[in-house]
Amino acid sequence: MPKRDPFKYFHSSPEIIRLAVMLYVRFPLSLRNVEDLLHERGVDVSHETVRFWWQRFGPMFASEIRKKRADRLRSWPQWRWHLDGLCQRDGA
Repeated sequence: MPKRDPFKYFHSSPEIIRLAVMLYVRFPLSLRNVEDLLHERGVDVSHETVRFWWQRFGPMFASEIRKKRADRLRSWPQWRWHLDGLCQRDGA
């Protein structure tokens, strides 16, 4: 069964939605600040729309980032676990 498109019924492009969510999550901006930044770029959305996008797509974007980060770590040829140099001694 093919994957459903999560952006199917939205009028904005996936790139705009991803930009709005990433601006809100990555930088210490309020929803209204994200609204203002998008307005300066010619995208007219309300802060409530940004909040809805964040609630709906935020977990999906976060899981994509985690998956990419884990895949990148595993792709290194010399990938292995390293132990910390600290140890605890009895009686010290």
